[in-house]
Amino acid sequence: MAPSNGTANSTAPSLTQTPQRRPTVCVFCGASPGSSPAHLAAARALAHVLHSAGLNLVYGGGTVGIMGEVAKTLVSLSGPQAVHGIIPKALLRYERSYIEDDAGEGKEVDPRKTIDEKTFGRTTVVMDMHTRKQMMAKEVMEGGAGGGFVSLSGGYGTLEETMEMVTWNQLGIHAHPVVLFNVDGYWEPILQWVRSSVGAGFIAENNAGIMVEAKTAEEVLERLQNYRTAEGRFKLQWNEK
Repeated sequence: MAPSNGTANSTAPSLTQTPQRRPTVCVFCGASPGSSPAHLAAARALAHVLHSAGLNLVYGGGTVGIMGEVAKTLVSLSGPQAVHGIIPKALLRYERSYIEDDAGEGKEVDPRKTIDEKTFGRTTVVMDMHTRKQMMAKEVMEGGAGGGFVSLSGGYGTLEETMEMVTWNQLGIHAHPVVLFNVDGYWEPILQWVRSSVGAGFIAENNAGIMVEAKTAEEVLERLQNYRTAEGRFKLQWNEK
């Protein structure tokens, strides 16, 4: 996994780079605004809370939907240096606004014409989804205390990214909070699935709290600050050669 060097259209730099220490929150969320205005409102509220707490944001690099809303709101409050988007090159035309004349169907998307750092923060373009997720996770793990992973509303990708960080927590790869920002009950089916899985014997009861729920942006911050790691986490060694 490799952190960003803070430049647009860059690839992953060397692991020898000095890690940042400011607390960083990775936000997973949709590139769609959703059908209710509550989802965009929650994104803005979360950005205000991150600003008030002095937290950095790393996210999937989109400029549309909930992704764009949380990023541009935090940039407007804390400045471009507080936000880092990481996006695979193939998703530039789908998750970032671009000019159709310059990037029509079948044409190469020029990152220099799609990245507005003054509005959406620093952007790193990578080649694949795995690198994107690894870099986002690494920024959280190398950041200061108080960081973690927060999931706003989203689709398949948001759920997949969230569950990977839950699994990494269970396996002992990281010990950071995983917070579901449950806007209008959006995440209730997933929370119910955890309860059902515990009852069915597929999730240990002492691992049921790896994901925690928050219903307001202020609760998200409280969950990040007061998170307790689950007692059932595996104590595995991942850095041994």
